[in-house]
Amino acid sequence: MTIKPLTALAALAIAVFAAPAHAAGSVTPTPSMSPVVAPLAQALPLADPASKLAMSVLPANPSALLAAADTQASSTGQEAAGLRQSLIGLAMALRHIRYVRGGRNPSTGFDCSGFVHYVFAHAVGLDLPANAASQFLAGLKVSRGEMQPGDLVFFRTAGRRGRISHVGIYLDNGRFIHSPSRGQTVRVDNLADAYWARHFAGAARPEGLAQVSPVPGKS
Repeated sequence: MTIKPLTALAALAIAVFAAPAHAAGSVTPTPSMSPVVAPLAQALPLADPASKLAMSVLPANPSALLAAADTQASSTGQEAAGLRQSLIGLAMALRHIRYVRGGRNPSTGFDCSGFVHYVFAHAVGLDLPANAASQFLAGLKVSRGEMQPGDLVFFRTAGRRGRISHVGIYLDNGRFIHSPSRGQTVRVDNLADAYWARHFAGAARPEGLAQVSPVPGKS
């Protein structure tokens, strides 16, 4: 008589303890979740500086690049100095050639713009305009403090508000060489002289010369 209740109780206990074991054996699928970091790194590249730095290309030898730039600048400076020396050398060799209105070569004489035109054409191969006013307009304007040998200096000899009427080639320390006027010859004068200081209109660098010797602020 007692066997049946015990058997039923044992069966109930087995069922109770078997149920959790069966539940533990089953795996409840969990929803997949996409990573958060990767999309942010794609949307905001700066959030992943390490990968960006790894992809950047750095010069193999930065000092070599700097040396090459210095060499190129030095070469350009030497070229400009050579052109200026050629200009000044020829201009000085033509001193004492007489002034002739409209003159453009040493055999007949020079006027001011003819002298400048001849020097640039034969010293450095630049074909400048024929008269002083056009030469002034064709050049890049240079401040008085930035003038260098070979730049052109211009004057308004008919009055401060007149047109550009005279031109010379700057040498150094305020000196310039030019063909002044009838009855005179090619000579060196100074911008500080009263007459030239009063009529000085400005300076310009011919465009061809400015290509190897840039005007500050206009390169």
